[in-house]
Amino acid sequence: MDAEIARIYAERRIEGLKPSFVMELLRLHACGPMTIGALAESVGRTHSALSQKVAAMRAAGWVETVAGADARSKEVTLTEQARGVIGRLAAEWRATEAAVAEIEAEVPYPLSRVVADIERALERKSFHDRIAEKLAEDPAWE
Repeated sequence: MDAEIARIYAERRIEGLKPSFVMELLRLHACGPMTIGALAESVGRTHSALSQKVAAMRAAGWVETVAGADARSKEVTLTEQARGVIGRLAAEWRATEAAVAEIEAEVPYPLSRVVADIERALERKSFHDRIAEKLAEDPAWE
């Protein structure tokens, strides 16, 4: 799905944008500048994971970071480049949500349920632990 969304961006000449950046860009547009911690919490990610994503988004020209209220925090804000396409990104987000709903109506098992079921399974045992167990059984891994 991400590859198809990226194709949509390419067709509109939105260069260097990864579909995985859009939720954070839309959140920054809606809420204004936020610390990495606040942004991470608002999108349900860890501070560490979002810090890495912000670095990638900054390198691609979509966000800027400035010193926050205290010396330990940084505030993330949209760049002019991001502000210039944010309306299109919001439209794409709405269209993607509608397309997912359309797909869910066509299949007997909703995608949102698949995700929730996988999350519960991974809470019981992580993907890492599952792979490690399988590797422990494979003599070629030694």
